[in-house]
Amino acid sequence: MTTVLIVDDQPMQRFGFRMLLESQDDMTVAGEAGNGSEAIRMTAELHPDVVLMDIRMPGLDGIEATRRIVASGDRTRVLILTTFDLDEYAYEGLRAGASGFLIKDALPEELLSGIRAVASGDAVVAPSLTRRLLDTYAGHLPTAGSAPADPSAHPRLTSLTDREREILTVIGQGWTNAEISTRLHLAESTVKTHVGRILAKTGARDRVQAVILAYDTKLVRPS
Repeated sequence: MTTVLIVDDQPMQRFGFRMLLESQDDMTVAGEAGNGSEAIRMTAELHPDVVLMDIRMPGLDGIEATRRIVASGDRTRVLILTTFDLDEYAYEGLRAGASGFLIKDALPEELLSGIRAVASGDAVVAPSLTRRLLDTYAGHLPTAGSAPADPSAHPRLTSLTDREREILTVIGQGWTNAEISTRLHLAESTVKTHVGRILAKTGARDRVQAVILAYDTKLVRPS
């Protein structure tokens, strides 16, 4: 059973999410919060599997709430919901440690599958879409410090083998595991093993965070 904390400052929005989630046999609503401060407190108390996080809320916003929840070391994962065409701050949420984001007008089945994906440790946003959106809004994203001229010298990449660094680069370019397998002539099971090692060595929580790392370290540059 996947437990979900709904965070949104609109009561009707929370009600709609609750009705949808409670219609599922494998999900239950752990609670509701109307702002970021409540979200942090309730996450610490309830330890939900997933926090469904709005961004624009009075007081503490969803980005800072996400950052604090992730920094606490709790196993809870955050799925951000945003009106993307209006709100590029969704990317700040990803940098803060969210496991993905969805647009608020997503179909019900897309939201449900997204929650299940995040709960299982996967990323929600398709790698190709992530790269396209990051390219679009690269100018809005603050750099995480100065990256060395040689990306391989970046502290988070020094423990990677040449093959792992190559795979991280193409992950940042939006390649799926199947594409990596075909283009690099590797078994897909081998690709999955490499991806798992990359996440473990770099401290990236999931594939979305690996894409952001590839940008931050200049392995991949906006087109």
